[in-house]
Amino acid sequence: MSVYDSQEKPQEKKKEGGLLETARVIFHALIIALVIRTFLFQPFNIPSGSMMATLLIGDYLFVSKYSYGYSRYSFPLSLPLFNGRIMGSEPQRGDVVVFRLPKDDSTDYIKRVIGLPGDRVQMVGGLLHINGQPVKRERVSDYVDEEGGRTVRVRRWKETLPNGVSYETLDLQDNGFLDNTPVYEVPPGNFFMMGDNRDNSTDSRVLSQVGYVPLDNIIGKAQVIFFSVGDGVPAWHVWAWPYAVRWGRLLTLVR
Repeated sequence: MSVYDSQEKPQEKKKEGGLLETARVIFHALIIALVIRTFLFQPFNIPSGSMMATLLIGDYLFVSKYSYGYSRYSFPLSLPLFNGRIMGSEPQRGDVVVFRLPKDDSTDYIKRVIGLPGDRVQMVGGLLHINGQPVKRERVSDYVDEEGGRTVRVRRWKETLPNGVSYETLDLQDNGFLDNTPVYEVPPGNFFMMGDNRDNSTDSRVLSQVGYVPLDNIIGKAQVIFFSVGDGVPAWHVWAWPYAVRWGRLLTLVR
């Protein structure tokens, strides 16, 4: 019996040591992932078409958390560890940002920064005006959406902001609900956000639902699309990737 014990004890210790080592590796990996997600990059996916054609439903992207510093919304569970923002800097006009909805800070939105603190923003006949001046806009080729089993053509414009940032917007209809608006005066410490799909975006033009976005609510800047899947296919359906993944969008920068 003593010989049996002497043979088994080393094996038991080895097994115990292997389990502890595995647990230690998993714990360290979780800590590293938490640090990266909190301070560097956080993944997000796009569930709506409000930023088409810049971002499509089914895009998965990385958002840099360090671009504008950190607020309570930078941390898991939005823990109120401090007030305001540390290491902060303001987003630039034209940045695509993720922010917490002021009306419901459990909801993340992604839009483009159009108005800075003190700006006057207005839509007139579908044309964006900033501080009383129309933004330069030129017609480009239609956006062609062939997903969902049908082909849809949508008017597309190239818009250039006063700081020189250019991007494309979609125009689904003439005289849309938000094509003519009052003048919005952006309060200090706040920003005016708009979606690139102008007739299909609930954004700062809708004061009752979004309105002006405080700097503290901004989580980070959209940087790169690391994955994209279309046709309503969940990303975990690996067997559907050959025909559902938008291979041309992988690792493209968000502009």
